[in-house]
Amino acid sequence: MALAKHIEQSLEKSSWIRKMFEEGARLKAEFGADQVYDFSLGNPNLDPPVEFKEALLAVARESGPGAHAYMPNAGHLETRRAVAAYLAREQGAAVTENEVLMTTGAAGALNVIFKALLDPGDAVLCPAPYFVEYGFYAENHGGVLRTVPTLEDFSLDLPALEAAIDQRVKIVLINTPNNPTGQVYSRESLAALGVLLEKKSREFGKTIYLVSDEPYRKIVYEGAEVPSLFSCCRESLVATSYSKDLSIPGERLGFAAVHPEAEGKGALLAGMTLANRILGFVNAPSFMQRVAARLQGVHVDISPYTENRELLCQGLAEIGYSFTKPKGAFYLFPKSPVPDDVAFVAALRNERILTVPGTGFGGPGHFRIAFCVSPDTIRRAMPGFRKVYSRFCQG
Repeated sequence: MALAKHIEQSLEKSSWIRKMFEEGARLKAEFGADQVYDFSLGNPNLDPPVEFKEALLAVARESGPGAHAYMPNAGHLETRRAVAAYLAREQGAAVTENEVLMTTGAAGALNVIFKALLDPGDAVLCPAPYFVEYGFYAENHGGVLRTVPTLEDFSLDLPALEAAIDQRVKIVLINTPNNPTGQVYSRESLAALGVLLEKKSREFGKTIYLVSDEPYRKIVYEGAEVPSLFSCCRESLVATSYSKDLSIPGERLGFAAVHPEAEGKGALLAGMTLANRILGFVNAPSFMQRVAARLQGVHVDISPYTENRELLCQGLAEIGYSFTKPKGAFYLFPKSPVPDDVAFVAALRNERILTVPGTGFGGPGHFRIAFCVSPDTIRRAMPGFRKVYSRFCQG
């Protein structure tokens, strides 16, 4: 076969999320969509806010000569200015358009950051459970993903992180609110992590960067706060997207931002801008950039996610499932009633309930439920969740 060996290997370990999503398509074709309870993919099920549609129409009407021409590789200036102005308030830092790079989603932002920072063999250190694609992103640029377990409630284990940081670590990557656990890391833990990275940077005579992947920042519950990364660590970068904020994942729009006081900021941003081009992304979609410039701070009404969270947590708790209630995102990460989470997820699949084994996220013994679905899907799935739980716990 002509396929590159590393792609063959990657296919073998490819995302459980996509595997379950594809299985869902097969089952829906066989049994009908209303007979399959698909919690596999974090695909927002809410319509974008009305402001998004209004901005789409306005930008389309106002587009004149040159509206679809090439642009600076960092993105449209007016968009970066709008993003920077909002980010300065959110982060409590003097962010300008010069610290912002528009990207093809958060995935594009992370790949641009990794391309600019990683030398072959450098390590990206990440708390687990984690989004499985991170390993591929690191490998794309010669890096290696290393993981460190979190505490029982999925909060950061700072002593474990400290023990894992060695000379090869170039980036510590966090994701808050977290996919798959829904945990939101506290300000105290992030501030302590910032101090730790400063200490380790001095110890090894090199900069260790803190990178935060934040596409779920606006989806939080019960007043949970997603702290400002820039107030906790100077050598830091934020990667995010509008996929969940505006419920437009198919538009592939995001950005990366560098702390305005980061050492060597100019060279870092120049490297990231070059990476944006040579990786083939070239630019984030031009039309969507112009739309997003008008929508800073706008996001979907998350009350349906809030209601789904309560419905799911209440139903599973009554059955006997054990879990940490998520503070953000739209995922629940319960413990599997048996150690073999893959077998448990397979049993759920036999009831046409599609979830993802925690093994795929570096969290064995758990499974992920994406609750960005209709409330009816949750209600109708509950008998199946009960049936499989009873079979394993009584068998």
